[in-house]
Amino acid sequence: MSVAHDLADRSASVILRSFRRQPTVENKASGLSFDPVTEADRGAERVMTRALRAAYPSHGIVGEELGQHPGDGRFEWVIDPIDGTRAFIMGSPLWGTLIGVREYGAPYLGVMNQPFTRERFWSDETSSFIRMADGPARRIKTRACSALDQAILTSTHPDLFEGPAKQKTLAKLKSAVRMTRYGGDCYGYCLLAAGYVDLIVESGLKPYDIVALIPIIERAGGRITTWDGKPAIDGGNIVASGDPRLHDAALELIAKR
Repeated sequence: MSVAHDLADRSASVILRSFRRQPTVENKASGLSFDPVTEADRGAERVMTRALRAAYPSHGIVGEELGQHPGDGRFEWVIDPIDGTRAFIMGSPLWGTLIGVREYGAPYLGVMNQPFTRERFWSDETSSFIRMADGPARRIKTRACSALDQAILTSTHPDLFEGPAKQKTLAKLKSAVRMTRYGGDCYGYCLLAAGYVDLIVESGLKPYDIVALIPIIERAGGRITTWDGKPAIDGGNIVASGDPRLHDAALELIAKR
């Protein structure tokens, strides 16, 4: 866990040099699509990768920007230096650095660091925590909410639900819940773990978008799976809930044709 916190500190020093300072933005996508990346993304991942290879040369590393460094197969670090680059380039603080570890492919621990607001969420092997600024670590728990009509739903953006079937799934959930808000990326998942949000639905996630967040949510008392109830470790179409009863209700609604 100490190495994960060290990586969060190292990446923060790189990222904050660019935040709200008009960083140069490149587009990784082609055509009319927009998939932004900044030197802060790449620089932070380079710093973390170097530190990991020095500390744990046998561990694998998967990063959004620099690709994969194979390891011996037991531990694999899955990192996203800036989850929410679109928010980052517009000056919004709703982004974070994701540092996850898989052991033999299963979620082991996770960190979500927001260095601008000085909030850090993480999980150890049994519990989830938040530390704000220089204050003490505090254990976090999801809140009880068993009914969809009482739930607060959040999602990154409706445009990420590509195609009529996925749009229909989003519409069904929106019509069933009390309130829907967009934006937040990884920050929204941590708000769910801390008991402020009840339900999250996403589409088209990659492993580096979700691996760090799975243990934070589960060890705070929540559930996170694919839309068909399978493990979320490889990303894809994801639903997360603070209350297992709400999760069952969401999966049931998603499955209805």
